[in-house]
Amino acid sequence: MLSYPAAIPLSNHTLIRLADLIRAHRAERRSRWRRLMPGRQALLVLAHLRNGDTYARLASGFSISITTAWRYVRESTDLLAALADDVQAAAVRAARLAYAILDGTLIPIDRLADQKPYYSGKHKRHGVNVQVVADPAGRPVWASPVLPGAVHDLTAARTVGLIDALTSNNVMTFADKGYQGAGGTIRTPFKRHRHRPRLSRHQKAANRAHARIRARGERAIATLKAWKLLSKLRYCPHRATAILQAILVLQAVEDDRYSR
Repeated sequence: MLSYPAAIPLSNHTLIRLADLIRAHRAERRSRWRRLMPGRQALLVLAHLRNGDTYARLASGFSISITTAWRYVRESTDLLAALADDVQAAAVRAARLAYAILDGTLIPIDRLADQKPYYSGKHKRHGVNVQVVADPAGRPVWASPVLPGAVHDLTAARTVGLIDALTSNNVMTFADKGYQGAGGTIRTPFKRHRHRPRLSRHQKAANRAHARIRARGERAIATLKAWKLLSKLRYCPHRATAILQAILVLQAVEDDRYSR
């Protein structure tokens, strides 16, 4: 099989942090020998998550078996996912911001035998629903556990406890029209309906200002989807949450590196 060198668009800081986490886990378990050193295992995991390299390509490139590549990726993603914030911790962090931006997105998945719950009528494809909270600069603060793609954004936000957590921590949050009726500290644009067929000039101006703020939230979703593995998850949906949380932790490490 032919091979070639490739690049991963991440900093060395992120590689070192992941390698240190793997090294500490091995020391805790008293692992005597592995096919790859912690730094090489970290590189393999980043190649999978960021570049979307398959297990077969990773196995060939790192001279290991496909089963070993799978085991290394699974072990590392579980270690990273364990460091992710829960919804309450995320809301506490968001309370330090001037405001937060809430938006939902669909991560495409392979079709399943029980595919109906995962089919999104809005996006016309199968996937999982993820709620993303962003800061005013458009950086991801938190991503929710995944739900089937057929779930509406407002229902998903309520199901994971996000609406209650943001409200209880008094986080001013901007969201699109899909979240109307959320209540609490969630602010949505004005919407026309049969009792209000037209919006006033002031309401239209408020909607434009609201849209400019929400547009920054799209950057957070784009940042997460820059991890190629999320372009189409070829995992069981029950593993999707751990994968997403691992990516969120790595992205936080990467953002912290460049915010200094």
